Amino acid sequence: MALKAVHVSEVPTLDQVPGSPSVAVLHSAPAEAMRLPEKTTSRRAGFMVVGHRGNGMNALASADRRMRAAKENSLLSFNRAARFPVDFIEFDVQVTKDEYPIIFHDDFILTEDSGEILERHVTDLCLEEFLSYGPQRDPQKVGKLLLRKNQDGRVVNWNVEDDDSLCTLQEAFERVDSRLGFNIELKFLDHCVYGEEELTHALQAVLKVVYKYANGRPIIFSTFQPDAAQLMRKLQSVYPVFFLTNGGTEIFDDVRRNSLEEAIKLCLAGDLQGIVSDVKGVFCNPSVVPRIKESNLSLLTYGQLNNVPEAVYMQHLMGINGVIVDLVQEITEAVSDFIEPALNLEDEGLPNSVEQMQQDRASTKPSFSERELSFLLNLIPKLLQH
Repeated sequence: MALKAVHVSEVPTLDQVPGSPSVAVLHSAPAEAMRLPEKTTSRRAGFMVVGHRGNGMNALASADRRMRAAKENSLLSFNRAARFPVDFIEFDVQVTKDEYPIIFHDDFILTEDSGEILERHVTDLCLEEFLSYGPQRDPQKVGKLLLRKNQDGRVVNWNVEDDDSLCTLQEAFERVDSRLGFNIELKFLDHCVYGEEELTHALQAVLKVVYKYANGRPIIFSTFQPDAAQLMRKLQSVYPVFFLTNGGTEIFDDVRRNSLEEAIKLCLAGDLQGIVSDVKGVFCNPSVVPRIKESNLSLLTYGQLNNVPEAVYMQHLMGINGVIVDLVQEITEAVSDFIEPALNLEDEGLPNSVEQMQQDRASTKPSFSERELSFLLNLIPKLLQH
């Protein structure tokens, strides 16, 4: 039975839940470096919401207009996400040929010239050429047409409702709300063998910008590249490093990428602080969550299911530390509903009303027995089977 066959209207309404388990300690990061934005710490109770590529990725073939609302990985998208109570934004960083860290997800950048599609690897470009694609900040300049290749191979215009220029990591530090944490994904090719010198060169270019412009902003590094993850941990001890994994939903030549069990091994061997997994990998193997916790690792998830409030709610119950989402407004609203905001019982003149609010909220919380939770955890993998 495919998950898409289960309509959300068939899932019980999940508005309130008990407080979640505390977040695993990110032991190598100073408290100031990992401090969550003040506007969210009192509302999350240890459960983080992270904006995917800012306010959500662009799915140009999607019928959902929200997936084409604002250019992903742009200053516009980052600051739009900052309007909502997100803890971090996630974005993709690559390093240009002339050693500038830029923000862009795809491995290749496409344009059209005289009817011919031109494709260049992003890291083969110098900064000036990279920034020449798409809308330009200088109104006197006209940028190259920016195209994108869909998963089905079709090349389409990168059309969104609110467009913006491409940007650098430095610009993100300088022009994005300083209360917002950065989850910096370090991008490398999936099917490419990198030498330590090449990886070190790219990572040091990123660290140079981070050290100069972070200014106390909370930062998490993450990457699918196992060697890059371990190397980034060796190069610095200021910010936590998380290993990104498909959690077994896709198979790679590098066995370290093929399961959550292998991800745990890599993290423990390299003294990493956490795992970011495809949510389907976690739902198909829920028993791995306690093992991750026992290993003193944090766990975040990504994937389309994180745009479904009920799936996010389930992860909160499982003790997962946070979710990376595309529908930032909708999911932050849902999370604020089912994680009770802290109430100050010492407010003068309000004790009766506050106590009544607590009683009313408590009466609406669903109560799950261990047997019911076990049933739900066993059900989810079956729903994900096709």
